[in-house]
Amino acid sequence: MSDFLTAIILGIVEGLTEFLPVSSTGHLILATELLGFDAEDWAIFNIAIQPGAILAIVVLYWRTFWDVFVGLFSWEKSSVAFVRNLLVAFFPAVVLALALGDVIEQLLENAVVVAWALIIGGFAILIVEKYANPSESGGVANVGFRTSIGIGLVQCLAMVPGVSRSGATILGAMSMGVDRKTAAEFSFFLALPTLSGATVWQLYNNYDQVTADSLNLIAVGFAVSFVVALVVVKAFIAAITKYGFAPFAWYRIVVGSAALIWLLNR
Repeated sequence: MSDFLTAIILGIVEGLTEFLPVSSTGHLILATELLGFDAEDWAIFNIAIQPGAILAIVVLYWRTFWDVFVGLFSWEKSSVAFVRNLLVAFFPAVVLALALGDVIEQLLENAVVVAWALIIGGFAILIVEKYANPSESGGVANVGFRTSIGIGLVQCLAMVPGVSRSGATILGAMSMGVDRKTAAEFSFFLALPTLSGATVWQLYNNYDQVTADSLNLIAVGFAVSFVVALVVVKAFIAAITKYGFAPFAWYRIVVGSAALIWLLNR
């Protein structure tokens, strides 16, 4: 398989899975195993194309971000609360990433961990869906300070590949009483500082691996993940409003089980 085609496939996987509760990192790791290429050669690529999916959120929610930006100049209460909530939710991930960076890097090389995390996470989603009692929150700015910290702490679980950052934050928020739509949007917006920070940090530490050829492939993966994420995020909000998260839970369980059987018997 050509590098160009691989870049397209990985870009599609990133765009499809980044904001769904199914783990984009886990799927990229499994795709690497399934396609049979060297994971180390594509590790930086997988990180560098994340901003493509992030840009999709900026485009889809540009009005929200613009209103917050303008509101900050007049110290508008809702705008300040919006930024505050995202920053306090982002902080725990920064601390843990700096403290456990080497351990996280090792986990990213283990596809079996991904498979188990997909399965366990699927059952966790079913439990939260059954027993959580969320109420209308009125948007990210109206989420409480303590709840925002709690969401940030739950997001740290996603440092285990296969857990899913979006899944952890959305289900964590719901278990704390946040409604589905607000929980999903909180997860989308929290992705901006979280994924941007992770991308900059990893590229800074591995800049020597970025070549002219790899930049061309990154550009392809970036563009593909952006376009795919644009479509997926809109469809995702409509799906969870109508069907909830159970379909994603069963998907995780089936894919994780199939991956585990394949990995242990290949």
